[in-house]
Amino acid sequence: MTAALPLAADDTSAPVRRSRAERQAIVLDTAERLFSSRSSRSVGMDELVRETGLGKMTVYRLFKSKDDLVGAYLARKAATVLAFIDAELDRLEGDPRAALLSVVDAVERDVTRTGFRGCPFTNVSSEYDDPQHPARSAAADYKFELHTRLERLADEIVPGNGDDLAAQIHLIIDGMYLSGGLLGPDGPAAHGRQLAERLIEIAATRS
Repeated sequence: MTAALPLAADDTSAPVRRSRAERQAIVLDTAERLFSSRSSRSVGMDELVRETGLGKMTVYRLFKSKDDLVGAYLARKAATVLAFIDAELDRLEGDPRAALLSVVDAVERDVTRTGFRGCPFTNVSSEYDDPQHPARSAAADYKFELHTRLERLADEIVPGNGDDLAAQIHLIIDGMYLSGGLLGPDGPAAHGRQLAERLIEIAATRS
């Protein structure tokens, strides 16, 4: 009888062992690629599972339903965006005007990038009617956290009366995303930064 030959050290037939965090990242990365190029509703779980290269049971152990996955996708995107904003605010600490405008600048860069299709929080959450849907909840949480940061900066510019300024800047940001997605970077979105500067100047003068 011929003895079995030992497997070579680089044999790729052995299954790859991944941590739960790695598997989650694969699923969410795949979801982001598919959702951003089309829409979350148009992507079925069977297609998504197939694109991940993972087993169906593996994906469903991570996310119990398509709704949970969509909510997790937006929650991760929110965490990424807010972490970037927080880093900018830390970098510009002591200069609330520059910090507030840096948020608007980041939005301008986003809406002018190649392939921009609108705000993902608005796009995805608008696909679901139920206000308790995980996507709606994640989008609302993101908007709340963003507004909290805008309000904190506005209060430094207009002590005790930053509510109006924060709301106005927030509306500019939402308008830039909507206009940029529909009319492109050369439409009204191109005037967002200039309008934000003017509103900040007016608010500071009145304070």
